Amino acid sequence: MALLEINRESIQSCPKVVLHDHLDGGLRPETIIELAADNKYQHLPCQHPDDLSLWMLNTAKQGNLELYLEAFTHTVGVMQTAEALTRVAKECVEDLHDDGVIYAELRFAPELFQREGLTLHAIVKAVLDGFELGKVGRAIIPKAILCAMRSETRSLEIAELAADFLGEGVVGFDIAGAEIQFPPRLHLEAFKFAKAHNVPITIHAGEAAGPNLIEEAVDVCGANRIGHGVSIANEVTDGSHGFEMGSIAEFVVNQKIPLEICPTSNLHTGVVGTISDHPVDMLMRAGFRITINTDNRLMSSTSMSNEIWECHEAFGWTWNEIKNVTEVGVHHSFISQTEKDKLLQEIGSWYEENTLRN
Repeated sequence: MALLEINRESIQSCPKVVLHDHLDGGLRPETIIELAADNKYQHLPCQHPDDLSLWMLNTAKQGNLELYLEAFTHTVGVMQTAEALTRVAKECVEDLHDDGVIYAELRFAPELFQREGLTLHAIVKAVLDGFELGKVGRAIIPKAILCAMRSETRSLEIAELAADFLGEGVVGFDIAGAEIQFPPRLHLEAFKFAKAHNVPITIHAGEAAGPNLIEEAVDVCGANRIGHGVSIANEVTDGSHGFEMGSIAEFVVNQKIPLEICPTSNLHTGVVGTISDHPVDMLMRAGFRITINTDNRLMSSTSMSNEIWECHEAFGWTWNEIKNVTEVGVHHSFISQTEKDKLLQEIGSWYEENTLRN
């Protein structure tokens, strides 16, 4: 029996799960250009898909989260109608399926798409309609996570919106945007509402800021998962006698709080200098619940297959590690246990059939 070789093709064919992917960070460049023409959006920096892709990547990889977020001006700018939102959502599902993703939680901030008068409910419905269209004939389950912008004051309204659509395609609530100036506790009322109405919570924390905001997200605001969370590595030392951890790191490990790690995005925002410098492998070996994610496929010119390939190249991950991060993603997804069991069975079957060959 010989192990199936790990290469880009085999990684693309294996079943994958993504829990942290921004809808407005994954548009096709061709779609941006077409929607800009349809909606008379005149601010694109260039008009050729290849040039636009390169502009997005160069804007994103300036080593700073705030600069990274500038690229969203244009994707958000062309997503202001129900038709545009439905198209973007449909194409997102198609693209993820083509990359071998079988389950995806896709997040977006409804409040960003109201410039042309759409109601919050109409925005969510348009996206969910797109998910349904994208699913047709494809073995993929897309779900939505609604984000509130942490620099604004509408988080309770967005948490209420998530509760309204819970069970109808929305599975969670998040806050997103510039982190350091806007800690999670500013939105505590929204998190309390979400918790009271059984809306699962994931919070962007520990990307640009330190471990203290991870602790706040979990201990004060009740996060079930942490978006990014990479700064927890500041509290972990891989010593000669094993791993030594600070109190926050121990808390996250003991509470089994999963981290939604996005390696390429962290490279582009300056968290690490190279993928090989990324602490994701150390964190996995130290016992953290690790999931691998794309964050923004367009801005970072990436995919789930690429993220896993980069980890394989940098850390020597085998099929064991790849299967592990995939199954951890399923276990900590915001769906029912019955749905999780079906996904786990599908993943297990693929590995039984494909990672060993005569």
